[in-house]
Amino acid sequence: MQSKYLRKYAKKSNRMIVQRDTYIEKLWSRRHNGLIKIVTGMRRSGKSFLLFNLFVKQLKDNGVDDNHIIAIDLEDYRNVSLRKPDELLHFVDSKIVDDSMYYLLIDEVQRLEFFEEVLNSFLKKSNVDVYVTGSNARFLSRDVITIFRGRSDEVRVHPFCFKEFMSTQDSLNHEQCLRQYLTYGGMPQASTMNSNEQRKTYLQDLFTGTYLRDIKERYNLRDDADMEELMDVLASSVGSLVNPTKLKNTFHSVKQSTITVDTIKTYLDLLQDAFLVEKAVRYDIKGRKYIGTPSKYYFDDLGLRNARLGFRQVEFTHLMENLIYNELRARGQLVDVGQVTLNTKNAEGKSQRTLLEVDFVCNQGDNRIYIQSAFNLPDEEKTLQEIRPLMQIGDNFQKVVIVGGLQPTYRNDKGILILNIFDFLLNPDSIEL
Repeated sequence: MQSKYLRKYAKKSNRMIVQRDTYIEKLWSRRHNGLIKIVTGMRRSGKSFLLFNLFVKQLKDNGVDDNHIIAIDLEDYRNVSLRKPDELLHFVDSKIVDDSMYYLLIDEVQRLEFFEEVLNSFLKKSNVDVYVTGSNARFLSRDVITIFRGRSDEVRVHPFCFKEFMSTQDSLNHEQCLRQYLTYGGMPQASTMNSNEQRKTYLQDLFTGTYLRDIKERYNLRDDADMEELMDVLASSVGSLVNPTKLKNTFHSVKQSTITVDTIKTYLDLLQDAFLVEKAVRYDIKGRKYIGTPSKYYFDDLGLRNARLGFRQVEFTHLMENLIYNELRARGQLVDVGQVTLNTKNAEGKSQRTLLEVDFVCNQGDNRIYIQSAFNLPDEEKTLQEIRPLMQIGDNFQKVVIVGGLQPTYRNDKGILILNIFDFLLNPDSIEL
């Protein structure tokens, strides 16, 4: 059973292998840490291939024998009996015949009945290192996270980043790749398709036939028109602040809907649980405090965002901001939306309060970086507009403007790094320069 599963993934890999080194390093560094390694992310983002092909190869390349890799596909109906706790425990126990380390890999673990108790039971075995994937919202709910608190280690997998996507596009130059990526995103299956028409159909079907259906079924949503409308609003307002109260008022006045603020917040949470969007909270940089609402929401895959709108609103300015956010998150940055408050006087001498936005405040450990996204800097006026918020920040942390097009990378006389989008996307250390 185990060898068949590994062969299944090996056969898939013959088409094209994208080496997802960042995630392999994360998994490899977590070996033997006594915790359950949980690989999470949206469906079809490459979690199973990562774990059962690339990570298995890493294990074998480092001397782990086939017999010490126990791989179980719970989505395969041929393994339906292993969805029963006693059957799975018996199967795994039968494979452990010595005191050497065994690597247990379970795909779609939420299909296992009482999976929380079963996974916790494996922690009692000192020679079993456990790795699981899961896409189901129940698996990622606050209740389950509480159950595994202190006993799990999450590795979040995203669709292909731009650099990974480029490795699948031999016939396109950098600029063509960027436009393709901003339009069709980085879902692994879509990236290897031969035509844009195929990509469009695949992404639209994936959104409605998989993600939307999953949400409806998991939460037993019957009247979901408001949630679908909310998805359209989020997709149309990438890069804009979203206020649930204002959304409620709009629904009431335009759609004659009776939706409440609490329902809107619940729908936003469901979309995050499905990994379709991520929330970026506003941070008052000078006041050093978080501001509750409004917030920004970014799509985990740009192709899915565009598919939701029928590829009718492909504005590269906003999509580039979403792309930068996704790249920063994939690199492990904690990303907030920055705000700088200025107290100035107007022409009449009266005090006035001005709010300036910093697109991203990135934190990783004790390091912080402030980033602006600018599709282009055609003249000095536009350049001053982009760097003005950064110049009002009084600390010495790195300040960056990421620019599209062929703008060269340089550091201006204010110490601000003007970083070309390709230098940013293709060099993981670029914002530290």
